[in-house]
Formats: sequence, structure tokens, C-alpha cells
Amino acid sequence: MTEQLYLSQCYMREFKATVTKVEGRLVVLDKTAFYAEGGGQPSDTGDMLTQEGRLFKVLFVKKISDSIYHEVDKEGMQIGDVVHGTINWDRRSKLMRYHTAAHLLSAVVNKETGALISGNQLNTDKARIDFSLENYTPEMLKQFQDKTNELINQKLPVSIRWMTRAEINQNPTLVKLMMGIPETIQQVRIIAIGDYEASPCGGTHIANLSEIGSIEITGTENKGKNNRRVYFVVKPS
Repeated sequence: MTEQLYLSQCYMREFKATVTKVEGRLVVLDKTAFYAEGGGQPSDTGDMLTQEGRLFKVLFVKKISDSIYHEVDKEGMQIGDVVHGTINWDRRSKLMRYHTAAHLLSAVVNKETGALISGNQLNTDKARIDFSLENYTPEMLKQFQDKTNELINQKLPVSIRWMTRAEINQNPTLVKLMMGIPETIQQVRIIAIGDYEASPCGGTHIANLSEIGSIEITGTENKGKNNRRVYFVVKPS
């Protein structure tokens, strides 16, 4: 099992770990701060430097079962190697801002319409969210955008806490994904935005909404019956 350092320390940029498994260019560590792709958030990239001074670039990170596999640019790591990992912070920080902005916009849409999230994809320069929304108007989209930016301007704190499956079942409104939470997950990580929003999430997030700047809804798309896609960008202050 790989300890996922980013679950509790989203701002961690560097870490030390030990190689526990090697399959060609795929490397597993005992712990990692590299985010593994999932939940619409791309994986982190960066560097890993071994104790012998050899540099390996991390190209992609994926979670398989309880292990996190790091795809590096060449072979050569050995089990037992101690590595120093460095996150590409510019990329990570942009994805953190986008992920928190996506939570906030989704919460606004959910509170205004009851729509659930049916899909999403984050990038470092744009994002999209699919909602179980039958219809919308330009005026509604403007209201969603304005409300989101109003909350950002309140500089609400963003915090992490854990809940049990039983606690989640007692608070079903926390889950805004149409697919729900897999039954195999018993300990649920919750991302809370002040007292306004709280929902399960395994991604990386900023600590305060003030770090976002503002959002702008840039377009929409009809993706089928009761499924509307909303595109937005984050505009730093």
C-alpha cells in the first residue's frame, strides 16, 4: 500500500520515499506526494532524484488497487532505492485552483437547481462539468457565475476532514455525484468550503477561495437528455 501524502498535505512540494516495486519504467513507492490521476483531475508530474544522483522524470501517475505507480522516463530504479521527489508546483497549483473552483461552481448549481454532477474534467487552463440539468438559460449561467465569484470574494476557508460510510449515509446531500460513492470505500475524505459546501473528494485543493481569483463560464454544450456540459476558466487576481 502506498501512503498518499497529498490527501492530508496538498501543499507538499517535496518528499522522500523508498522504492518498493519496479516494473520497467513503472515505480511504486512506500509513500508519495504525486497525485494519481482520478476524479477528473490529471496526475502530477515532476522529478525523482535517487540517492546516487540519478534523475528520473515522472511522466504520469496512476493508482492501481492500493498501490500508486509512477511512470518515469527511463528504467534503472531498484527496489530499496531512496528517492527525493519534487512536484511540478506550477502545474499542481493550477489544478488545485481549478478543482476547488469546480467544487464551488457545482455546489452553486446544485443548490439552485438540484442538478447532480455526471462528469467532469480539469486542466491547467480550462475545465468542464457535466450536470444532470434538463435546461438552462443565459441568465441562469450568469447567476451561477456571479454567485460563485461572490463566494470567492468572501475568502472562505477550505478544509479537509474524514467521515465514515455510516455518517455519509446519514447525510446523503453531501454526495453530489450521480454515480455516488463506491460501496468499497468506508472512510470518506470530505472537502469543506466554509459552511457553504461539503462533499467527498480525493483530489488536491487550495486552502482559501481567495487563491482562485475568479471564474468565467465560457460555454455550454448539450450532451444528451438531461445532461448539460458547462465550460469555465479560472482567472487569477
